[in-house]
Amino acid sequence: MNIKTTLHNWLETLAIAVAFLPLAFPALAEDAPFTAELTGIQQSWDQANYRSANAEDKQRQLEALSARSEALVHKYPQRAEPLVWEGIVLSTYAGAKGGLGALSLAKKSRDCLLEATRIDAAALRGSAYTSLGALYFKVPGWPIGFGDRDKATTFLNKALALNPDGMDPNYFIGELLYEQGEYSRSLQHLQKALAAPPRPDRPVADAGRRAEINTLIAKVSSKLQ
Repeated sequence: MNIKTTLHNWLETLAIAVAFLPLAFPALAEDAPFTAELTGIQQSWDQANYRSANAEDKQRQLEALSARSEALVHKYPQRAEPLVWEGIVLSTYAGAKGGLGALSLAKKSRDCLLEATRIDAAALRGSAYTSLGALYFKVPGWPIGFGDRDKATTFLNKALALNPDGMDPNYFIGELLYEQGEYSRSLQHLQKALAAPPRPDRPVADAGRRAEINTLIAKVSSKLQ
C-alpha cells in the first residue's frame, strides 16, 4: 500500500472516529459568557457534522469553526476546555479536508489536546485523553504520521481512569483491542460502552456511536465463535 492510499484510508477513518465524540461539558453558572461561547462551538460542531448539505459545506463550516475555537482559546488561555474543543474541531476538519494538509491539522489538534492536559487533565471528564487516544490510534505511524498504538493505549487508559463508564473511551479501547486481536477484552469494553447512560444534550451523537458499537460488537462476537 502506497503513502497516498494509506493517507486516504486514514482520512476516511479519522472522519468517522471524531465525528461522534459527544463531549458534553457541565454548566458553569459562575461564568455564563464562557459557557455560552463554548456551547455555541459545540452546537456549531454538531451542525457541521450532522446537518451539512454536502462535503464542501461541511469543510467550509469546519474551517470557520476552527477560527472561532482558536479565538476562544486566546480569550481564555488558562482554560482547558477551549483547547479540547479546538483539538476536536481540527481533527474533524482534517478528516473533511483531506490531502497532505490534513496531517498538519492533525498535528495541531494533537498539540492543542496535549496542552489541555497540561492545564487540566480532568477537564470534560478526561475528554482530551480520549481524543488523543483516538488520534494516535487512527493516524498512520512513521513515516507518514505520528500514530502510535502504545501511546493510544496509554491515553485511552488515562481517559478510562477519569471516566470509567464513558461511552467513548470504552468504545475506542474496545476498537483498539479488537484490532490487536484481544477479542474478549474488546467485548467487555464495548458492552460497557453500550451500557453508558444516554446524554440528553447529545441524542444524535449517542445514536451514531451506539450504532458503531453494535456493528463492532457483531464483528468481535464472530471472532469469539
